[in-house]
Amino acid sequence: MSKPIIEIENLSFSYEKQTVLEDINLTVEERDFLAIIGPNGGGKSTLLKLILGIKSAKKGNIKTFGKKPKKNLSKIGYVPQNTNVNINFPIKVIEVVIMGHIGTKRPLFGYAKEEKMCAMGVLEQVGMERFANEKIGSLSGGQRQRVMIARALCAHPQILILDEPTASIDIDGQKQIYKLLKDLNRYITIIVVSHDISVIMQYANKVVHINKRLTNHEAQNFKRGVTHQCNHFCEVEMFNLFKGAN
Repeated sequence: MSKPIIEIENLSFSYEKQTVLEDINLTVEERDFLAIIGPNGGGKSTLLKLILGIKSAKKGNIKTFGKKPKKNLSKIGYVPQNTNVNINFPIKVIEVVIMGHIGTKRPLFGYAKEEKMCAMGVLEQVGMERFANEKIGSLSGGQRQRVMIARALCAHPQILILDEPTASIDIDGQKQIYKLLKDLNRYITIIVVSHDISVIMQYANKVVHINKRLTNHEAQNFKRGVTHQCNHFCEVEMFNLFKGAN
């Protein structure tokens, strides 16, 4: 039986006097594949920062694995949106992945054998083992994203959080990334911030829309094309209406 690993209750957050999140309630369970959607500036990134312990809740409660987020950072892997940072830096793929080891510092005479074995293992897992000795800057956007996922997996997380993992990646690349995430979801919890509604609908079992407030879309409803009987209307309803019309 699944158990809650992220619990958010009556959470509100403001930057100075501007309210960004208001009365957020959300439960994420083991093996969930949660998609977070919503407009730019709606609070999605702020919610991720709260889950990651980068920001602290001022009102309400947020717990990961029953504790404050900062107490369990080692159990969460994070893949940022921008994988183009420092792509000209002469670093190999395997070195980027090894950096995912929590607390790893490069020794004077290279990395430990165990670290290299772990890195090669996760590169194989994401289908990038043959690129281990290539420069990170020589890869395509989709390939770099797979490397960043491998780096996050090197810490053996129980939750993998990704912020717009398919931004600036072509359609085929998007489908490959989400298929990979679905495979990973067999043993870890996945949380994805995304605008790729048509793709996300094939893989997520939970979808929430955030625009200051949170609206929860039950999996059995959105996969059947059932819309909410309320004042809320978002990309999910638009997708379901379009699907129903066809």
